[in-house]
Amino acid sequence: MNSQARYSGLAMLLHWTIAVLVIATWRIAEAAEGAATREAKGAIMSNHFALGVVIFALVAARLVWRQVSPPPAPVAGHRGWERTLARLVHFAFYALLLVMPIAGWVALSSFGGPISVFGLFELPPLPVGIDEARGEAIFEIHGAAGITLLVLIAIHALAALKHTLVDKDGTLFRMLPFGRVKG
Repeated sequence: MNSQARYSGLAMLLHWTIAVLVIATWRIAEAAEGAATREAKGAIMSNHFALGVVIFALVAARLVWRQVSPPPAPVAGHRGWERTLARLVHFAFYALLLVMPIAGWVALSSFGGPISVFGLFELPPLPVGIDEARGEAIFEIHGAAGITLLVLIAIHALAALKHTLVDKDGTLFRMLPFGRVKG
């Protein structure tokens, strides 16, 4: 369970696993853009799609865990606008990390394709009908959402570093199993 000052081991594991997978998924999509053939791009993107499914499941688990074990209270020294911005960024994270995989599934379904999750199981196409123009449009929006997510990650990381290194309140250590949290 989360303590008053620090997140639980499970919350930390989910947080950092999701963070690493989001970055990996982004890099995979970038690598696919440079693929030599359409087939090579498809093979690379299959990993992107599979990781999207995994991220969705982990984010859902993280949200369930937040209900079972509410997060620690905000650090006392944080200003009101900082708390508001943190809440908005976290809400946007959860919204994007849940909506983006669903949008990807709808887009891929618009081409009639299933999602293979590393050969372990398949998500069948959604019953949306074949419409490649719709699929392309959704993929474009999905890409823009991905850029938004990367900007939010940068803001989140910079805020954690600012609080830890400048304010010296140990905010970053709330999500790490080591270090001192002030307060």
